[in-house]
Amino acid sequence: MESFIVARVIHVLGVVLWIGGVAMVTTVVLPWIRTLPQQENPVAFFENVEQRFARQARVVTLLTGLSGFYLVYRMDAWSRYLDPAFWWIHAMTLIWLVFTLILFVLEPLVLRDRLIRRAESDPEGTLALIQRAHWVLLTLSLVTAAGGVAGSHGWSFAVGPP
Repeated sequence: MESFIVARVIHVLGVVLWIGGVAMVTTVVLPWIRTLPQQENPVAFFENVEQRFARQARVVTLLTGLSGFYLVYRMDAWSRYLDPAFWWIHAMTLIWLVFTLILFVLEPLVLRDRLIRRAESDPEGTLALIQRAHWVLLTLSLVTAAGGVAGSHGWSFAVGPP
């Protein structure tokens, strides 16, 4: 049972660091960067901050995913993926997949270069696009986290008699 508790602690701390970092970037860093004078390169500044956070995000996202799948394995809870009442497990897995794809594939191989090229002609529009994307990801992540906490304590959207 001890490994289960350790996995749950790792999972929760991973989510706190990962989604907390996304919240910090979305609500503090990006709005602040958009106030920098035009002679500064706000997109390059954002890229510098984002790269530092991306290292942390890659590690905690990986730990969160590994610990989450271990928890499902230990509880033999694979059948929950077939039950709509456990929508939050689907959402957690989907959010993890989206961030993993962004952090490990899209950002380093595609997004970084495209955003830098786009920023050369439209820096303000590029920052606005980045901020909108972060707001979408943060909102989906917070709904998922809320659903995960409530669902793991017995709450669901189950319809019908109890």
